[in-house]
Amino acid sequence: MASNWGFSTRAIHDEQHSCKKAGAISRPIVPAVAYAFDSAEEAAAVVDGTAEGRYYGRFGNETTDILEDKLADLEGAEASLAVSSGMAAISIALMGYLNAGDHVVVTRDVYGGTHKFLSVIAEKYGIHYDYVDCTSVAAIRNAVRSNTRVIYIETPSNPKLTLIDIEAVSLTAKDKGIKLIVDNTFMTPYLQNPLALGADIVVHSATKYLNGHGDVIAGIICGRKMDIDHMRYNIMGQLGQNLNAWDAFLILRGIKTLGVRMEKHCSNAMKAAHYLSSHPMVEQVHYPGLPSHPQCELAERQMRLTGGIIAFEVKGGAEGGKQFINDLKMALISFSLGDPETLVQHPASMTHSSIPEHELTDFGISPGLIRLSVGLEEPEDIINDLDQAFSTLVDGVGSR
Repeated sequence: MASNWGFSTRAIHDEQHSCKKAGAISRPIVPAVAYAFDSAEEAAAVVDGTAEGRYYGRFGNETTDILEDKLADLEGAEASLAVSSGMAAISIALMGYLNAGDHVVVTRDVYGGTHKFLSVIAEKYGIHYDYVDCTSVAAIRNAVRSNTRVIYIETPSNPKLTLIDIEAVSLTAKDKGIKLIVDNTFMTPYLQNPLALGADIVVHSATKYLNGHGDVIAGIICGRKMDIDHMRYNIMGQLGQNLNAWDAFLILRGIKTLGVRMEKHCSNAMKAAHYLSSHPMVEQVHYPGLPSHPQCELAERQMRLTGGIIAFEVKGGAEGGKQFINDLKMALISFSLGDPETLVQHPASMTHSSIPEHELTDFGISPGLIRLSVGLEEPEDIINDLDQAFSTLVDGVGSR
């Protein structure tokens, strides 16, 4: 890839996979399950790793190769691995470093799916974990044990948009000889590059902004080639978590407009955040682009723009929050984010429902918290939709 190209140029063009023979601008879709060899010796060499090549589609294909090279370049990684979902990316990255008896320090503000993986699967296989306020390096240091192998963080977090100083945490991880995994889904490589700040592994739910059109479920893991190869051949391939060629093609198509889309998502979100922060029916707005965010200085230092996700707390608790999202006309109630459409959800009863109700406050999730994934519509239309939904709330309690 041309080193002097800017982000969007690199996102659109590639040099590794030019299709000279056909002259096609779009990359090919190769859905092959199996590959043929000229000799038994050649086949054996590919299987044992002494020769380059593919031998079975469960370990990848030419279309996912192109996507992996693209994401490795955009994240500044040696290699990347395209997998079947964001949760596949998270679980593979963790299992790549953890064995029975090991311990992982996990950010307290964590996605509900990650929480469920740890409590249902990791626990079953003897992996230990602690949820820690990872905004405090001292708290992380105090939580590290002799058997700690990984620190796992999201920044910004889902859904409260808490920020964690990646560089500071990476220094602690290196000092302790443990790995740092960062979920970069909310930011994308356009807005934040954790590997450049010292992280060892970056994971994405490519379902979200990377694809950007709500029609693919996928995940990406970026890091050192040695680690990625281990995850590909010893975890992903054995668990059957590979990404298919068609979905890889759709993500490649989406990435071409990633820079343009993220600029618009961020611009719309900033306008919506300012509107929400002045509304009398909103108790608090969590958005790193607002001066009221306690970590706005870190946002300016660590992120290029402040993202397309807003969390806010409406008056009236759970009843008020649910009525508010029910009364939206344009925004869609959905578990996902990062689509062209504005999407809204109630974390306590949706994405984080796997967390026991009595523990929700420990994860910073209040009954009236709303997560808004600001879309690509006209900002005036987004704000007007929010405004008309607020008009049905009276005295902080849902009323009809």
